[in-house]
Amino acid sequence: MTTPAPSHATPDIPAADPARPPRQPAPAGACDCHMHIFGTPGTVPLNPARAYTPPAALLPDYRAMADTLGIARTVVVQPSVYGTDNACTAEAVAALGPAGRGVAVLDADAGDEELARLNGVGFRGSRFNLVTAGGVAVDQLATVAGRLAGHGWHLQTYATAAMLAELEPALRALPVDLVVDHMGGPDPAAGPAQPGFQALLRLLDGGRTWVKISGAYRVDAGPAPWPQADAFAAALIAHAPERLVWGSDWPHPHLSGPMPNDGDLFDRLVAWCDADATLLRQILVDNPARLYGF
Repeated sequence: MTTPAPSHATPDIPAADPARPPRQPAPAGACDCHMHIFGTPGTVPLNPARAYTPPAALLPDYRAMADTLGIARTVVVQPSVYGTDNACTAEAVAALGPAGRGVAVLDADAGDEELARLNGVGFRGSRFNLVTAGGVAVDQLATVAGRLAGHGWHLQTYATAAMLAELEPALRALPVDLVVDHMGGPDPAAGPAQPGFQALLRLLDGGRTWVKISGAYRVDAGPAPWPQADAFAAALIAHAPERLVWGSDWPHPHLSGPMPNDGDLFDRLVAWCDADATLLRQILVDNPARLYGF
């Protein structure tokens, strides 16, 4: 388990901007499948291996953003700054009630009792963040996945496309569903033909992989509307729309580029879907209901 660091460190990343209303509201029952909650600085132990120190990003602040977009359901993802201490995330999931689900961070030391407790709160997966410092080591993938299998959970990865190319055989062999963050972390200069993105499409062909069509600003570090992400979104929608979900990534931690606005991010999803109401409902409502058990 992670040893807590002093919890009074000064935040070194900006807070999220208030969301502006999207041009088209979300369909009824829409789910934000990727966001984070950060407790008030000084109240939650921090991971000593973290890459950044966040300001507070509390559930009432998130709910204001979700209400602006028309989001009804939420998946809270454990951030790297809390390591394997899932208490802050669990508190948020519990507060969301039936409209909330959680994704934990667990290592090989996690026991069935802990998984059962988190499952009861509403957790449905465990995340391996292979990009940001503070995540669980990749050599624990198979062990953790084996633990998850008995509870019907999935394994979530945040990895670059180059990592996915290398890990493809191991990911294909996992005994659980795989959820890949932020369109697989492609290199925008290399286009959809790059080996790692092609590995992601092959994983989708296996029928047990899902992709979060999110994080446009993590693909394209420039300002909205992040055009370098368009080709990857289009390829994923053409390939397997039945296993795509969307997430805001609120409050957008650890950025190198400008802070995105959640209204712009939602508008980008609508544009990728050509404002097709059936496709938007599939990605925002039906697919999350299947993946997270709403």
